[in-house]
Amino acid sequence: MNQKPALWKSGIAIVAVLLLSALLLAACGSQPASQTVLKPSNPGGTGDAVNLTGDATAGAAVFTTNCVACHGDQGKGGIPNPGSDNGTVPTLNPIAAGLKNSDAKVFAANLDLFIEHGSTPKGSSPALQMKAFGDQKLLTSQQIADVIAYVISLNK
Repeated sequence: MNQKPALWKSGIAIVAVLLLSALLLAACGSQPASQTVLKPSNPGGTGDAVNLTGDATAGAAVFTTNCVACHGDQGKGGIPNPGSDNGTVPTLNPIAAGLKNSDAKVFAANLDLFIEHGSTPKGSSPALQMKAFGDQKLLTSQQIADVIAYVISLNK
């Protein structure tokens, strides 16, 4: 007669272990709050560039022509952006932790969203805004892939 309570208690123990295991596994897959993935202010998904192989050398040339004015030589920043919350254009070298990822495809996708769709910095009236190089057809998909390869190369 004492077997039913013992079986019932062991059943509860098994359920508790399974729940604890599930919680621990879920915690392993989550990203820490300090590394929230940054997203541009403008909506849209990744473009065709993420499916292409970028050339960092070609990307350096495209970057010099289209990006240096705002992001500085080699993406080192320091360019004032009055009216934005932080007062400067974000650096790309080093890049914000919320964009960088050890998985090159994820890192490329994070960058692509900004290059494709542009972004308006937080602030009352930022003087500079990121152009939507893909949406506005200012760069081809291959040029975007090349710039992505270049920015990734700056952050290795």
